[in-house]
Amino acid sequence: MPRHILISGASGFVGTHLTETLSDRGDKVVFLSRSAKSTKKNVIHWNLADGEIDLDESENIDAVVHLAGENIAGRWTEDKKARIENSRVLGTKLLCDTLAGFSKKPKVLISASAIGIYGDRGEELLTEASTPGEGFLADVGVKWEEATTAAREAGIRVCHLRIGLVLGSDGGALEKMIIPFKFGLGGKIGDGSQYWSWVAIDDLVRIIVYLIDNEDLKGPINAVSPNPATNSEFTYVLGKVLKRPTIIPLPAFVAKGLLGEMAQETMLASTRVIPKKLLDSSFKFKYTDLYDALSGILKVDT
Repeated sequence: MPRHILISGASGFVGTHLTETLSDRGDKVVFLSRSAKSTKKNVIHWNLADGEIDLDESENIDAVVHLAGENIAGRWTEDKKARIENSRVLGTKLLCDTLAGFSKKPKVLISASAIGIYGDRGEELLTEASTPGEGFLADVGVKWEEATTAAREAGIRVCHLRIGLVLGSDGGALEKMIIPFKFGLGGKIGDGSQYWSWVAIDDLVRIIVYLIDNEDLKGPINAVSPNPATNSEFTYVLGKVLKRPTIIPLPAFVAKGLLGEMAQETMLASTRVIPKKLLDSSFKFKYTDLYDALSGILKVDT
């Protein structure tokens, strides 16, 4: 049956695709917005700075998908790091405290997290049972997931969506990445041995819809393809799909010089993650092969 679904971060890359899919299947979508208060019936205002959220149980929300958070791209100043953490932790806590107070609660909260929670782990194969790692993103990830405590304790099924590198042609990292590759300026980053755990945007949206519908899944959920690739492999495949050379590497010291801590914890970090819970529950991925995924996303004939 059609559901009444609340989404935060709906205007972002993932949120836009998710909204379209849910609307197409007949669900009613309501948006959490930080912009000025709207008179539209499907827009609910919230203000993290003031701890305000105009949400009450009369909305009869069946499911919540919480995607909002400061973009991590760019050099991490202390102010930037504070915005990254506060937008995730304070926003999640405000939302969950509000939902926990309802007498008629949503059945499920799917709260975005990230595979950065595992830290830089080399070749170690990581599942949802793996412990958090070290570093800024790992610390934020732990706090981010802990911020859902009120919702979980109130009996709401909570899924922590640990998202990897999202691949899509109209947003995310790939959109920026293909520009130098198209000009023949692509190459591996550092020594290229670091694992990048990726997921196609189509599959990420399908995972979220699956979690809304499947009442057996809760807790951490690795939202990645079953086949992570090293940066060298990713570089080779992207170059092959675009039919461009990939001979100009980006040395690690240059990446760190340009982006500092952000480069060390994202581009240069190795996080080899598999989606064990999804595989065990028989979820079927559209893309498990990186070449097929990039060819399909970039609409390239194979």
